Amino acid sequence: MNHHRLAPSPTGAQHVGNARTYLIAWLAARSQGARITLRIEDIDSPRVKPEAEAGIIEDLAWLGLDWDAGPIRQTDRLSEYEQQFESLKHREMVYPCTCTRSDIAAAASAPHAEHEGPAYPGTCARSRVADAATLDRPYCWRFRVTASPAFDDLFRGPIAIDLLKDGGDFVVWKASRTPAYQWAVVVDDALMGITDVVRGDDLVPSTPRQLLLYQAMGWPPPRFAHVPLVVGPDRRRLAKRHGDTRLSTLRNKGMPAKQLIGHLAHSCGWIEYPEPISANELLPLFRWDSIPREPLVWT
Repeated sequence: MNHHRLAPSPTGAQHVGNARTYLIAWLAARSQGARITLRIEDIDSPRVKPEAEAGIIEDLAWLGLDWDAGPIRQTDRLSEYEQQFESLKHREMVYPCTCTRSDIAAAASAPHAEHEGPAYPGTCARSRVADAATLDRPYCWRFRVTASPAFDDLFRGPIAIDLLKDGGDFVVWKASRTPAYQWAVVVDDALMGITDVVRGDDLVPSTPRQLLLYQAMGWPPPRFAHVPLVVGPDRRRLAKRHGDTRLSTLRNKGMPAKQLIGHLAHSCGWIEYPEPISANELLPLFRWDSIPREPLVWT
């Protein structure tokens, strides 16, 4: 049986943009009878807000999106990430790196996309795993990038990113001694048997990195589908500056979930007019090919 996941991060309130991605992910799973696990990606400790998990569960329930297993929290799985990480160390596929962000920025020879940061120049790439024991300052662990796997996205088609040029060796274990997003997500999806990952297209650059980690561990990768984000009129990702689009605010103002879902379903081309409809009623109407390729501008 196919196995999907909903994987929210409790770093703040969920908004209309999150709701659209969750709705697409839920319908993609349920329309083919797949199982869904709810995973709370709370490993990003400085930004995690204690009340956010309860808010996520309330928001999903309000939208009528259910799941079969979970919530599973990444912070409960630290020993699993650590145990699996030993395999990469054992094979020298990672190395300790003492470079700070400013070191990397200073070494950058070309401008770079704001969300990607400059490519890592390989300053510490000659380090060996054993060198970590002799370091007297904080260090992270980087994965040695030797290839850049292309992939066939279920929504966007063939995608190829040159990791050697765009990012280089990437962090898999942070200097704060916790796993980086790329590592935690791959371990979770592989060990939970996730077959399909539906997420926002801001994560497209993560996919070839994650595919390298699947290959390194000998794990079969899931299928990926990256869907457009919701943006404000300035074409930037939906945020506070675009007004209050939090689901909790819409709910407290008395908006029925069906009304919001109707707007989102119309934006995905599943219904002709933005009329109230439930997530369940959309199941027979779900289609990948009707979802527009460009971001949804929310006004």
